[in-house]
Amino acid sequence: MKRSVQLLAISTLAAGMAACGGSGSDSDSSASSGTGTVSFGITDAPAMDLSNVTIAFTEIRLKPENGQWVEFPLEGFEQVNLLDLQGGLSEPLITDEEVPAGTYTELRLIVDTDNSFVKRESTGDSEYSLAVPSGEQSGLKLKGDFLVAADTTTNFTIDFDVRKSIVNPQGNALANYMLKPSLRLVNNLEVGSISGQVDVALIRSTRLEDEALTDCEYDGAVYVFSGENAETSDLNVNNEEGNPLMIVPVEPDDESSLYSYTAAFLPEGNYTISYSCQEDNNEQDDNLDFEGTQSLEVVANQTTEAELIPLVE
Repeated sequence: MKRSVQLLAISTLAAGMAACGGSGSDSDSSASSGTGTVSFGITDAPAMDLSNVTIAFTEIRLKPENGQWVEFPLEGFEQVNLLDLQGGLSEPLITDEEVPAGTYTELRLIVDTDNSFVKRESTGDSEYSLAVPSGEQSGLKLKGDFLVAADTTTNFTIDFDVRKSIVNPQGNALANYMLKPSLRLVNNLEVGSISGQVDVALIRSTRLEDEALTDCEYDGAVYVFSGENAETSDLNVNNEEGNPLMIVPVEPDDESSLYSYTAAFLPEGNYTISYSCQEDNNEQDDNLDFEGTQSLEVVANQTTEAELIPLVE
């Protein structure tokens, strides 16, 4: 995902409707008259086990509430490494395209599976196949209402959470890895971010010196949960409830000995964050140690600064 939600690293995914002959734009396709312009970008909520997750997009489709699909096909396909889009970075898919004004109920991303793949840090440049069920037919589906106002430009970002989406299937599978997409759509005017720092060296040394504590297995990540004083938990894609909204790996800060993180494209509201340096298998329940847990409020178009982790007692 340059990590957060404007669909990956792409230059521009589609030509305008007039140029590509976008379908389904008759006068009954919207509850409102007139047209508005719309832009969609993609970003990625961070993943930690993989070094490259490249998805080849061939088309983006929008469904008006009372009309036919509006389609933006690409010339061939556009490959995007989602892992280039983390920490608040995003890449445009379509930009300033004219569409009927009104309410839309679904967005779909059509995928070329033959040109999509993943890489692992431990195996260098080796590519592993990635199956995207129905990706070339009906595409990756994101359902939920969003509004395009008349005579205005509305910018949206699609948050593609790789860590929740990529699973390693067992047995007779279609490919080495399977894509079970976890997508969020946000209006860029309605989101903010959380940034902070972690003293990883202090946490590592504290855990090494205390036999009652589990040692760190990697530099760690900050888990983001919806709501104030939310219960912390690991990520298990097989659980319907209780999963974190996103998991953000910490990165070394060039200007200090600390590590930094940014959780971006968060809708306004209250959130709980917490840090863990134990590995988290996204297909099973893991008993993680969390620390630095704190509740924060996110305001649109602002960055909320979290307290340094570990917290000072």
